[in-house]
Amino acid sequence: MRRCRLSYGGVVSYAGGLALQAAARQAVAAGEWDGVLLLVEHLPVITIGRSGGAENLLADAAVLRERGIAVVASDRGGNITCHNPGQLVGYPVLNLRRWREDVHWYVEALEEVLIRTLARLGLTAGRKAKYTGVWLGDAKVAAIGVAVRSWITAHGFALNVANDLTIFEWVVPCGIRQFGVTSLAAAGLAVSIDEVAALLATEFAAVFECKLVTVPPSGVIDS
Repeated sequence: MRRCRLSYGGVVSYAGGLALQAAARQAVAAGEWDGVLLLVEHLPVITIGRSGGAENLLADAAVLRERGIAVVASDRGGNITCHNPGQLVGYPVLNLRRWREDVHWYVEALEEVLIRTLARLGLTAGRKAKYTGVWLGDAKVAAIGVAVRSWITAHGFALNVANDLTIFEWVVPCGIRQFGVTSLAAAGLAVSIDEVAALLATEFAAVFECKLVTVPPSGVIDS
């Protein structure tokens, strides 16, 4: 049975999340774990992925900084997106050689984890043709953007639980103009981040066929 470390990092800056991932990558590359699942919330930040997205930023970065919203470039896949407290961010750092050397399969597996988690909460979520992520109708509830280097994964998914969605008014989320974003709270579901995280961990272990061992996170937490 594959062994994965499960760590809850609390609310951290985006830089803090990168530091946690770097420490997790070292542990996975050294063979200490087959994978690590980091679950965090982020301070307000807008991130721009490898596919671009600066053109989908609707406000000057300096104005956003004055409002306490950082704007950073990321080496993940995908376009522009937003993070803030109340959103559950998952960073699976997995050695895909222990699963399957297939990025498309990996992204679909992450979508499956999220879809199953929402089903446990009574919500029927699904995929949308041509668009990565998880959707409630025509509104995206979870974004996915990953990076894979030497078959070890980084970055991951962001599930809107009860975060302030007005941050998305400063961007064209994921560069998709014709559809909006939503959250579990906006869908009428009152549930805590901790409750969602526990269900998600269970579904992650089932989909990725691994044993999750809860261990405090290692790495710099910059909150």
